Amino acid sequence: MSHDLTTRNEMTPPAPADDVLLDISDLHVSIPQRKGVATPLRGVDLTVRAGRMLGVVGESGSGKTMTALAVMGLLPGNGHVSSGSIRFDGVDLTAVSGRESRRRRGTEIGMIFQDPMTSLNPTMTIGAQVSEGAMIHEGLSRRDARTRAVDILRRVGMPRADRIVDDFPHQLSGGMRQRAMIAMALVNHPQLLIADEPTTALDVTTQRQILDLIEDIQDEFGSATILVTHDLGVVAGRADEVAVMYAGRVVESAPAQELFRDPAHQYTRALLAALPERARQGDDRLFAIPGMPPDLRSETTGCPFAPRCHAAQEDCRSGPVPVITRGDRHEVACLHPGDLAEDGHDLDDVRTPETPVDGRGHSAATDAGEAPGTVLDIAGLTKEYPALGGSFIRRTVGTVSAVSDVSFSVREGETFGLVGESGCGKSTLGRLIALLENPTRGELRLNDEDVTVVTGRRESRAAHREVQMMFQDSSAAMDPRMRIDEVLSEPLVIQRIGTKDSRSERAEELVADVGLADDVLERYPHEFSGGQVQRIGLARSLALGPRLVVCDEPVSALDVSVQAQVLNLMKDVQAEHGLAYVFISHDLSVVRHMADRIGVMYLGMMVEQGPADVVSETPRHPYTRVLIDAVPTVDREDERDRLLVEGELPNATDPPSGCRFRTRCPFAQEICATTPPVHEFGEEGDSHSVACHFPLPADGSLPVRAEASA
Repeated sequence: MSHDLTTRNEMTPPAPADDVLLDISDLHVSIPQRKGVATPLRGVDLTVRAGRMLGVVGESGSGKTMTALAVMGLLPGNGHVSSGSIRFDGVDLTAVSGRESRRRRGTEIGMIFQDPMTSLNPTMTIGAQVSEGAMIHEGLSRRDARTRAVDILRRVGMPRADRIVDDFPHQLSGGMRQRAMIAMALVNHPQLLIADEPTTALDVTTQRQILDLIEDIQDEFGSATILVTHDLGVVAGRADEVAVMYAGRVVESAPAQELFRDPAHQYTRALLAALPERARQGDDRLFAIPGMPPDLRSETTGCPFAPRCHAAQEDCRSGPVPVITRGDRHEVACLHPGDLAEDGHDLDDVRTPETPVDGRGHSAATDAGEAPGTVLDIAGLTKEYPALGGSFIRRTVGTVSAVSDVSFSVREGETFGLVGESGCGKSTLGRLIALLENPTRGELRLNDEDVTVVTGRRESRAAHREVQMMFQDSSAAMDPRMRIDEVLSEPLVIQRIGTKDSRSERAEELVADVGLADDVLERYPHEFSGGQVQRIGLARSLALGPRLVVCDEPVSALDVSVQAQVLNLMKDVQAEHGLAYVFISHDLSVVRHMADRIGVMYLGMMVEQGPADVVSETPRHPYTRVLIDAVPTVDREDERDRLLVEGELPNATDPPSGCRFRTRCPFAQEICATTPPVHEFGEEGDSHSVACHFPLPADGSLPVRAEASA
């Protein structure tokens, strides 16, 4: 099913006005702290109608998750509802007894949490965790509860549900763990399902499957859904209505189609302008909302977004901001709302002039007409791990093919993007390039020097000066007991570079390079926001002056506005230092914005590579087309058929013969099962290659599918 911007809104008729399942009115939540009282919710008004989906969007700290936790009665231990009401099915949950509240929240409201790995109990089987709610709230016997658990796991698309019930969370993939979380939320057939960032850490194909599943469950059970996310593309075309939150308030709410077509609040418009897909053609910078959200411990006068708003005027900072109704059910709390229907500038008026980085960030040598040198050259790179088995004595029972015969090069000042599903080998390849692991076979050259296997200590130190790594979660990669000045100086200490004073000076230079004040040097990693931590992670990767930085999902956990700031910073740093990047991500829109060339990986193999615009606009491999068509976007205007596939990656210990994608490819034929495809280039001089026996037409059309998959 194609989920473009109009699909769900056109299919689902408006609910009757009196069909309100959840009504949140003037909700305030207070959390006492050592340095004052935080007020994460400041007068929230939300309405959820039966059988409908409400999307709640906004930056981190806007109050999205806190609203969901308040509905579930799961506020932090010292947090409480200070005023307002949460009326569910006509009953105010803030006024009923604790027992009645728990009964309703346990049987009539279900919640899918953001990170299933930390939400699931690692010591309990999946079946025990799914059936627990039915045993507690409905009094089912263990046998009957297990039967229901198997049934609900089947209904959420869990393969081999009768066997999965006896597995533990660590034995499941990310998508399967998320399905188990959904099953837990649905085991008592709730009327309301709350999904808190259910797809943040998932690749685009698994994300699509989970979102499709939530929609199917909503249709099957007739339940209402609250979808909490910072990804506007996720709610576009899926939610019936959207509420935009900022600083603990709902600043705009409207039917989804109307909100994305004609956003009114300047904050909503700024969020949309910051999307990578909204970057203007040829513009190498993303729009980034200036400043930071307000401190929730302080009171604000006027509009809380005014300090960051390009359109703010004196009345925005001084007086109350009334809620204005625009059309049917479109409400906005803004004194100077925008109107796309009148200005027609596609959010250009939101943008502020910025100094553009040069082209794609190429070095001065490139500008002078000199050919950029090759920083990285890998050929036939392969990494295999032993697969261990046995109940009592662990022994090698096979081989895991993590990376298989991968070849490509990266030039000075260039960004090579690596994309693919989770488990395709992207991060393993990144660790090989960063010299954190040795390959099984193949060749890896840095600056034309063979560093395939680095053995000696001196040789290792020299190689690591040339290549560094920026991690997905930089805070987890830092010692929490070290101050930031120690974190940044540590690579210099290991490499025996400079004196204590010169290292301190270098740390000051690094924080300045990434746009942070030097007072951060005396603080610890836990004192910073996600975006600030990623800036510090980038600074650390630059400490030794490398020529290549491997960026492993550096912005996947950031909301859209902070993501734009970090990506712009990475471009600026690249232009200044002539860096080469290997940029790993499952977000195709981010990779297309950042990369000069893109490589697509599937089950350890590179199946397509070429210029970023060419691969993104005219993909030739069916798998690349699957990834592109699965990306949630607010701007999908084309009407072409979307190529979607089901199922998860095959087991890397026993990959399919021939083409590894054939088991999921709708165009596979007999030759695909017997003969591995080789990379073939287009016309002479064309750098776009694809490893496929039946590549897709360059005009974007889809061929007739094979009658039976190989």
